[in-house]
Amino acid sequence: MLDQPHHDGSQLYVAEHLLWVRVPAGFVFENAYVRTVIDGEPRFLPLTPDPSRTGPIGGYGATDTWLTAKLPAHNPVTPYRFLFGSRWLNATGLHEREVTDINDFKLVTHEAPPPWMRDAIVYEIFPDRFASTSRKSPPEWAIPASWDTDPVIGSGPGVSEQLYGGDLDGVTARLDHIQSLGANTVYLTPVFASRSNHRYDASTFDSVDPLLGGDVALKRLSDALHTRGMRLIGDITTNHVGSSHEWFANDPEMFYFLPDGGYESWCGVTSLPKLNWGSPLVRERLVAVMRRWLEFFDGWRVDCANMTGRFRDEDRAHEVARELRRALPSGTALVAEHNHYAAGDLDRDGWHGTMNYGGFLRPIWTWLRSDELALGDFLGWPGNVPSRPGQSVMATIREFASHMSWRSYIHSWQLLDSHDAARIRTVTGSARRQIVAAGLQATMPGTPMLFAGSEFGLTGHNGEASRTPMPWNRPGDIDDEVFSSYRALFGLRTSEKALRHGGLRWIHGDADSLAFIRETGSESVVVSAARTGSAPIPALPNLKPLFEAPGLSIWRCARTA
Repeated sequence: MLDQPHHDGSQLYVAEHLLWVRVPAGFVFENAYVRTVIDGEPRFLPLTPDPSRTGPIGGYGATDTWLTAKLPAHNPVTPYRFLFGSRWLNATGLHEREVTDINDFKLVTHEAPPPWMRDAIVYEIFPDRFASTSRKSPPEWAIPASWDTDPVIGSGPGVSEQLYGGDLDGVTARLDHIQSLGANTVYLTPVFASRSNHRYDASTFDSVDPLLGGDVALKRLSDALHTRGMRLIGDITTNHVGSSHEWFANDPEMFYFLPDGGYESWCGVTSLPKLNWGSPLVRERLVAVMRRWLEFFDGWRVDCANMTGRFRDEDRAHEVARELRRALPSGTALVAEHNHYAAGDLDRDGWHGTMNYGGFLRPIWTWLRSDELALGDFLGWPGNVPSRPGQSVMATIREFASHMSWRSYIHSWQLLDSHDAARIRTVTGSARRQIVAAGLQATMPGTPMLFAGSEFGLTGHNGEASRTPMPWNRPGDIDDEVFSSYRALFGLRTSEKALRHGGLRWIHGDADSLAFIRETGSESVVVSAARTGSAPIPALPNLKPLFEAPGLSIWRCARTA
């Protein structure tokens, strides 16, 4: 693919309203243009050579030509693509056919996300299962469990009631471990009082659950993180609350009560009544809650963002996202939960990014899944995880990314598992393939989000079964090869600017191997991954090894002196 023109939204290719396209010496064309759409009408602007860009930019391509044009940002989101003779270059690649606008590159002028988000490596913690500093008396609804001996209930009765007793001071005590992985941002699933171990059924937003140590424990954790230069992300349910919440008991106008006497709830689960964003009281109170807890949090992961504000013929989702973003300080992160296709809710001056299940987790699973994998469903899809070749994976990643701006893409969380999914070790079935998956997560654009325990090789066949207590006292449950690889890979992301701020150029894809370049102006990082056999070595100059494992090779390609 190095024989085709390339463009992406990274700093090497977009600066203010200037665009550049990298064209290899052997690519023949007569005329080149940028095609954009202004106020709904297509327009063409000529591309001209930039004589200031010569030599091996990014450490390779000494004979490449760089073409440039200035793009007027007349609308908040300006789509564009390139025309070389009769061939189109859009965000999915080069095409010798007509293409739709949906895969165009996008220049966005809405207020940018907080700068710190670009360098984040997020570590997700399910508080009940991470670490415990003191055993508290369980509430009447709970099924007490012993940390190292009682197995997790993965389905059926007791799933939400099984309580191991993790607390926030336990998280504070383990910050050295988190930081050793290169993670600089902790994401906590909900911490407000509820009647479950997952706490997505909040009974109040006024205080932190006493089982977790209360408000004072959250302050201790927040202070400890900020002292280390780290950040803390909270989890807020904007779509629903618990049926024991005081709002549900006292303020019926905040919910959808139906003519038959029932009420709308999350997926028909009556313990989770759905909030009605047509109610001014919902807007007032949720904004107040989210602003208040920023005393401790640096941003929010928004639970069920895809459902928030949507009910029958009502669709207030984009309005809600914009309102929340504008009501919160500009340094506040807002990442939306979607477990399928999220692009329609992005680039609208609302959510900064999404949890990229559809455009990252799903394709990686299909490529690296174990031949023996036998899951009952594929994250809600009927049937087992399909097995797909590398070309399919590359096409899926490019397709999903092309439907959003580069800005939204790099601020979205690229995850391999979570508290709502099977563990990546269960999916891959081996340390080798898990390390390849982690290598892709550590080196591709976007924000890596690690689920606590996966660095140890923990297993789980679904979201509930994956919420395993951390094996601090179970060394036999720790895969040392995986653990050391996670430390090396995410440490590499921290040290290599190209892995955080560089563009993405695919250079190879076949059934069993993938390769790409993350490039800046001065150097590039080259990644080669294989699900079987050895990772191929790209034909690029001056490669210096950074990481090597079976099926995964990473090199620096630096400009020669």
